[in-house]
Amino acid sequence: MPFGLPGAAATFQWLMDRVLSTHKDYAVACIDDIIIFSNSWGDHLQHVDKVLQALRQAGLTANPRKCQFGKREVSYLGYTVGNGQLRPILDKVRAIRDYPRPNTKRQVRQFLGLAGYYRQFIEHFASVAAPLTDMTRNSKPQRVVWGPREAQAFETLRRALITEPVLRQPDFEKPFVVQTDASEVGLGAVLAQEKKGVEHPMAYLSRKLLPQEKHYATIEKEALAIKWAVDSLRYFLLGNHFTLVTDHAPLKWIQNMKDTNARILR
Repeated sequence: MPFGLPGAAATFQWLMDRVLSTHKDYAVACIDDIIIFSNSWGDHLQHVDKVLQALRQAGLTANPRKCQFGKREVSYLGYTVGNGQLRPILDKVRAIRDYPRPNTKRQVRQFLGLAGYYRQFIEHFASVAAPLTDMTRNSKPQRVVWGPREAQAFETLRRALITEPVLRQPDFEKPFVVQTDASEVGLGAVLAQEKKGVEHPMAYLSRKLLPQEKHYATIEKEALAIKWAVDSLRYFLLGNHFTLVTDHAPLKWIQNMKDTNARILR
């Protein structure tokens, strides 16, 4: 299919989903990038053979020069995937590390878009980036003005990815740990699992508070963080045991409160 036509990408993705529909337990495709994953070498050989047969039956071919077989790690959609881990590709990290300080709102948006692609690796991304996102408001001038808060946010985001963060693959046979927190500007959460006494992060989540939410009392913000985190992570938590961790002690007594308002009850 010639790319560039309206709807070409969506149509091709629909085709690939159909072709791999019976192989979705070990193969997925994003447009024309297919990744096959297996638990053993023997299984992998069978999975590769089945996927190639499915492509052949659909009248599609794979270019051998663009294929990689038997890899423990591969680069896929901007990530390095393998060995139960997920990491940003180093070239992308270098692009963020070397990104010059933006001078216009458009440049700030471009940096936030680049850094935001890896927001799941950065704890409290929304809160950290809040001074930068505020710079892009319609009421702000096209040429941005840098202050200490904005400069610190910019450097913090760059440093966060330079440390080569790693996310671990979840084990659905083990319980999860969900840590939540709320600040004056945003909500944050971490999905983790303990292995040999050490908690390993699976994902970081964050979002900015809505204008009306900024007026909530502290206990209401912390309760909102819990509800939002559990809702966002429901695909991991549904049917699994998990421990909820919060640093806001009054929430421990929330079920015994006599004067709890409707917002907290929700």
